[in-house]
Amino acid sequence: MKRLLAWLSDLRVAIVLLLLIALASAVGTAIPQGDPPASYQEAYADTPWLGLLHGEQVLQLQLDHVYSSGWFLGLMAWLGVALILCSWRRQWPALQAARDWIDYRTPRQLSKFAVAETIACPDAEHGLNQLTAMLQRQGWELKPGHGRLAARKGVIGRVGPLLVHTGMVLLMLGAVWGALAGNRLERFLAPDRTLDLLSPNGHSQLSITLQDFRIERDPAGRPEQFRSVLDLSDSVKLEEISVNHPLRHRGITIYQADWALASIGLQIGRSPELQLPLQTYPELGEQVWGLVLPTRPDGTEPVFLSLESEQGPVSVYDSDGSALALLRPGGPAEEVKGLPLRVASVLPASGLLLKRDPGVPLVYLGFAVLLIGGSLSLIATRQLWAIAADGQLHVGGLCNRNLAAFTQELPALLAEVQQG
Repeated sequence: MKRLLAWLSDLRVAIVLLLLIALASAVGTAIPQGDPPASYQEAYADTPWLGLLHGEQVLQLQLDHVYSSGWFLGLMAWLGVALILCSWRRQWPALQAARDWIDYRTPRQLSKFAVAETIACPDAEHGLNQLTAMLQRQGWELKPGHGRLAARKGVIGRVGPLLVHTGMVLLMLGAVWGALAGNRLERFLAPDRTLDLLSPNGHSQLSITLQDFRIERDPAGRPEQFRSVLDLSDSVKLEEISVNHPLRHRGITIYQADWALASIGLQIGRSPELQLPLQTYPELGEQVWGLVLPTRPDGTEPVFLSLESEQGPVSVYDSDGSALALLRPGGPAEEVKGLPLRVASVLPASGLLLKRDPGVPLVYLGFAVLLIGGSLSLIATRQLWAIAADGQLHVGGLCNRNLAAFTQELPALLAEVQQG
């Protein structure tokens, strides 16, 4: 059992686990997460991922949901146990040892330290008192004895590694809690449409109505910013979100993620305006929407309408691919196969991303504890002992980091004692 605990708390094991988690996170970034299984089979059917994994293998290895997969959560749990054991077996005893006063009584004991000096001092007791006064002025914590002195400084630095491990464990707990209990929903919502969020028992938790959606474009017509005005069922005022400015409400974060075209308003002859849904055509381009419109009552002689933005223009093509007309939203009607066809409006849709992550507070707390612990770890813990005996002042010390600076500081202190 002791061997197992020693192996689990080994620093090398923790480093290997960190590397494996980092590699898994890189894979989770490279492969889209949470898509339907068919999309992976289609995407990696002809070109395997990295030339190794087909869609079925990606699904079998749970690479479509890395962060909530059993093997990734197992790595996180293993690392958490390793950090806890390391803190319990090493960092906590080191802190206790730094806090306990050790009383060395003979010069021989001090001579074994990494930093040890002996100076001739006719009045050794007076020299010891001078050293005590100097250390006190420099902020050392002192414990004098009869003919000897124990001093220490920077003991709080020993708390740093414990806080670093605690922060990492909190980070992992928050990440696992978010992966298991969090929710993610992405929807396109047209103006005046409502999205209802339901609880697990089927009751409505929140209703979101899109009051207005605007796309801000640069002079070349490229989208620069998207803004959505939302009406929340339990809020007395309208809320606006935009890219990089999400809304946080009742534990849910609403992001402005994307945009699309929802429908097109057409007038055929003297008919009222018809709102017809648009769909994407990725085979024609990254952002191309359109619809197939029959021009005869029996559904024959269809034409294809396509557009790339809510500003138009709307291109009309025959079934053989030849261009028939170019229509502007709000512009005049054009004759298409003997029918006056007019585009009255194009309705854009806001792409909303809703995330609920209950582990976020733990993650933030873990980062804060980690930063504090890392800062404290930079503080060197120094311990010093001095014994006055037989006309000599024997001094020895320990330091957990920056030993070179301590080896220069100790002779300087003793030189000041001799001069004084």
